[in-house]
Amino acid sequence: MIVNVAVIPARGGSKRIPGKNVKPFHGRPMLDYAIAAARSSSLFTDILVSSDDDKILAEAERLGATPLRRPVELSDDHTPTLPVIAHAISALDQELAESDLAVCCIYPCVPFLEPNYLQQARRELERHPTRFVFPVVEYPSPPQRALVRSDNGNLAPLFPGHAATRTQDLTAACYDAGQFYWAAAPTWLSTGSVHDNGIGLLIPSWRAVDIDTPEDWYRAELLYRTLNVPEPDPCAS
Repeated sequence: MIVNVAVIPARGGSKRIPGKNVKPFHGRPMLDYAIAAARSSSLFTDILVSSDDDKILAEAERLGATPLRRPVELSDDHTPTLPVIAHAISALDQELAESDLAVCCIYPCVPFLEPNYLQQARRELERHPTRFVFPVVEYPSPPQRALVRSDNGNLAPLFPGHAATRTQDLTAACYDAGQFYWAAAPTWLSTGSVHDNGIGLLIPSWRAVDIDTPEDWYRAELLYRTLNVPEPDPCAS
């Protein structure tokens, strides 16, 4: 039996944006966007929200997900994703845990996540069953031409060997979009690094927005409004 489970790691205690995971974003708790994308994909037997925070767990249940209390030792600022997902897998019903289980870790602050990205990545996982599959975005400018700025404003090439290389001669590079990661359960439990064992699903840059600071939040709200609020009909009276 093939089973797909989503795990949304949403701890409490965000310092830069207090209550970030349940803070209203265009009229909905931020967490709702991740849950809704998972549900709309029609892929998952269950959608778990892993958290140490009572308010987040209650909100997850209200939104139709399964709350999963996370241990305190997996809830600080430095806890990586892998052990959080391993804990969620260990908490699954034994029948699910023994099935052909694939787990998708979906981060909680993803208002631009499209359900079809989850579906495309799941198909990629079928072709690469021992790898992680996750969305990536191409850098808008070649990172090989990056400059380092000192405190007094002086600039120097970060990669001096490419300082004179033409842009069109440089290899394109991409970065992790920070939205979700698909992998089979054994991969989650036995792999030390996601990025060293990854297959990238290229998505548009405007569909990947980090929301770590109040400025990020404001920028994301502006972009969301632009993408989702219909323009007025010029023919309407």
